[in-house]
Amino acid sequence: MDRRPEAQAEVRQVVQTLLEGVRPILGGNFVGAYLQGSWAVGDADDHSDVDFVFVVNEPVPEALVAPLQAVHVRVYDLDTNWARHLEGSYFPRAWLRDRGAVGRPLLYVDNGSRVLERSPHDNTLVVRWVLREHGVTLAGPEPAELLDSVPAGALRQEVFTTIQAWAREIFADPQAMNNGWYQPYAVLSYCRMLQTLATGRVHSKPSGAAWARRALKPRWTPLVERALAAHSGQWLRVAQPADPADFEATQEFVRYALAVSRRLFNTDEIETPA
Repeated sequence: MDRRPEAQAEVRQVVQTLLEGVRPILGGNFVGAYLQGSWAVGDADDHSDVDFVFVVNEPVPEALVAPLQAVHVRVYDLDTNWARHLEGSYFPRAWLRDRGAVGRPLLYVDNGSRVLERSPHDNTLVVRWVLREHGVTLAGPEPAELLDSVPAGALRQEVFTTIQAWAREIFADPQAMNNGWYQPYAVLSYCRMLQTLATGRVHSKPSGAAWARRALKPRWTPLVERALAAHSGQWLRVAQPADPADFEATQEFVRYALAVSRRLFNTDEIETPA
């Protein structure tokens, strides 16, 4: 059964419940609330996390973190699985238009966590691009009123840098990738990042997998298909080791992706999306 309309309504309700709790605490500092990520791009499924952005006028002061934290704990304990897969940040309005602010820590809650922390995780051009082009408005002005368009060249530069940095991290400690969630996640993430280099746009993991099957060497198709299949029930595999053959193949795939990324990044030809 296709649960997407039902799930979309449940996801919106969970984020609205969070918003109803935090908005009185933020008071006049509140600007808007949005879904981004897979629920905005349109390829979310029952195993996706729930990416949100709450826009504020000014960075959230430390004095408000404890009361906001209490709301996040209450929402996490709601009787719905979506409440335990919220991931998002409190984003100062001025920072959205300021590319110089990329990388500054935001007040953030990670997927599967109930603890607010300061993290730059969402403070990227990728998140800005998705929010502006596909963001779902729950409250406040439309995203296009808050953000400028992200130039394709700047987006591709950020993704190219991420590809290189993540590869260095993987090869510095390959065993960190040796679990049933991380290994297929790495394959799908590299597929979607390569697709961004090719198109100058941000895509979902399923879209990246479909692109990889068309654009990359056929030898990688089975690995990509297994990674996509593993997306179902991905959170149950975190404590399980990766398939040994796929673990080794993924390290080879990352090396291959590095070579492809250099070729794609150095070309002036950007694929025009259909």
